Amino acid sequence: MRSIQLSLFADYFQFYIQDEAVTGDLSGSWNGDATARLLAVAPGTIGIGTIRNTEVPVLVEVHDRKPPEDLDAWDHVVEASIDLKSGCLVIAGCTDYFPDATRMDVSPGCYLSRVSYGGLKSLSKAGLTGDDHYRVQLWPGASSAVSVIKQRST
Repeated sequence: MRSIQLSLFADYFQFYIQDEAVTGDLSGSWNGDATARLLAVAPGTIGIGTIRNTEVPVLVEVHDRKPPEDLDAWDHVVEASIDLKSGCLVIAGCTDYFPDATRMDVSPGCYLSRVSYGGLKSLSKAGLTGDDHYRVQLWPGASSAVSVIKQRST
């Protein structure tokens, strides 16, 4: 497994992972369902919703095979597939300067992702501080629909 720990500016309450060669955006993907599950998808891109509009901690892990589930450690978990045809994964806040965004080399192909959300109930009344944190796990797999594995309580 390879991993990288980042602090990303979650402007507009989101950050994303995408294939480096993909153009386009998620603007048409953030519908009611996507907002409720905190995850939007577009070809070669996954948008991860956050509860804060500030810097958030993000851990990205790339595995050779499906990692074990640890649902009890997380408030909300969603899985989706992403096609990484170029072999370069870009991880960025939605308003980050794309050429400067963090990149990870991966084998080209389709990947499954598990996005885990923790500390979602720790948000301050002002909405600026909290202990929320996000983990994105990727592993090779067949294309699949978005699936909420664990729904957060509201």
